[in-house]
Amino acid sequence: MNESRAAAFARIPYEGPPEWREPVLEALARVVDPEIALTIVDVGLVYGVRLQDRIASILLTTTSAACPLADSIADDVESELMQVLPAGWAVDLELTWTPEWTPERMSPSARQFMGW
Repeated sequence: MNESRAAAFARIPYEGPPEWREPVLEALARVVDPEIALTIVDVGLVYGVRLQDRIASILLTTTSAACPLADSIADDVESELMQVLPAGWAVDLELTWTPEWTPERMSPSARQFMGW
């Protein structure tokens, strides 16, 4: 794992078995925000992950409450997680806008890509 990815993962609160942390976060890092062509991890849209009682609870945000692709991103998150979670697990996605997303949540490589 490269330094930029490790730094992005370190900012995501995680509760669950330690051995599942990296596979779950890698799955989330495969989900791309189609409006800006960056992963939701690099953009800083993942606010938290909790694996408990056979449920993967993911707290997400979008860059704006009016994001037209929120459902698409949610579908992609569920699809990627179902590929790494054991059979019988469920995915529970919660969208939040508190705290509000800001560009400071982006990884250094995402900010560089955006020219910031």
